[in-house]
Amino acid sequence: MPQEEKQAALLVLADGSFYHGWSFGAKGTVIGEVVFNTGMTGYQEVLTDPSYSGQIVTFTYPELGNTGVNPEDEESAHPHVKGAIARNVTYRPSNWRSTQSLPDYLQSNNIPGIYGIDTRSLTRKIRSTGAMNGAISTEILDPQRLQSLVLEAPSMAGLNLVKDVTTSEIYEWSETTAASWEFSPATGASSFTVVAVDFGIKRNILRRLASYGCKVIVVPATASLEEILAYNPDGIFLSNGPGDPAAVTEGVALAKELLKLEKPTFGICMGHQILGLSLGAETFKLKFGHRGLNQPTGLSQQVEITSQNHGFAIAAESLGADIEITHLNLNDKTVAGLQHKTLPFFSVQYHPEASPGPHDADYLFEKFVNLMQAQ
Repeated sequence: MPQEEKQAALLVLADGSFYHGWSFGAKGTVIGEVVFNTGMTGYQEVLTDPSYSGQIVTFTYPELGNTGVNPEDEESAHPHVKGAIARNVTYRPSNWRSTQSLPDYLQSNNIPGIYGIDTRSLTRKIRSTGAMNGAISTEILDPQRLQSLVLEAPSMAGLNLVKDVTTSEIYEWSETTAASWEFSPATGASSFTVVAVDFGIKRNILRRLASYGCKVIVVPATASLEEILAYNPDGIFLSNGPGDPAAVTEGVALAKELLKLEKPTFGICMGHQILGLSLGAETFKLKFGHRGLNQPTGLSQQVEITSQNHGFAIAAESLGADIEITHLNLNDKTVAGLQHKTLPFFSVQYHPEASPGPHDADYLFEKFVNLMQAQ
């Protein structure tokens, strides 16, 4: 970008650390929890993942925007991040699928970004001190003044952000994944109806369920048990989503009622935490969370490389005797998967639907279908 066109921007963290850089995307001031994602690709899927609502995302890959953006890679209707942080940004993307540059895309969606800062230094700080609130501004370039605004913002712990991202209407989803997807099963499961409770669901989760032959009905997080039962579901899916799972009291209450039906139930990320809470477990906030495409999970000498995005986890010691841990995050040994020992309930703290990420864990959708088949 020509020097004369650059506009100064400032990033300030709650602890007073600050970074001078340049603006890309929209102008203005935003405050959110500053986190980092270690993926080398998939920035558009990250920006449009509702699980990032309320957060300012640092991308550790040093160059952002090389492939531009396109409608097919959006995981929801629009970006949900508060802001974006990058080392370098490309204003002239080079990819046959690109329809818009990343800076233009963020500007059209009113999302500010800052580039030209040392993202390695920022990531090391977050790893050592933990994720914290911060602000990006093109209007306030005085670090102390901007920090004062950051200190007034609420912490992510205790925030219910699901209400901001859940669907307002019930709808049916039928789109499947593209033919180029590595796994395109033909299960003959079209008679299975799955009700997906939307805590901030990603589109590729819905595509994978549909690809496995399921009829998918998406309902709001505030849906009543009666509304869900009206569809006579064969299975229940609890989706990913943003914020503190313990604060999503309406979701936990709904899950408790749904579990009484003893229907096959599958949870991903927030849905995993909601399932754990509804079974009597507790959750806690991780120091800096797991956000990237190469997180190893496994148990009993078996490993999956997974896509992850979460800042909370289930406390292993709070799980009841009827709950089995099926996966651990192999970096820090936190709970990454669980299942009920006698009932058809299971969940994972990662994203088997990828987008972006590896497909190692796609078999979990087949497991869900098999549970419905067994019922």
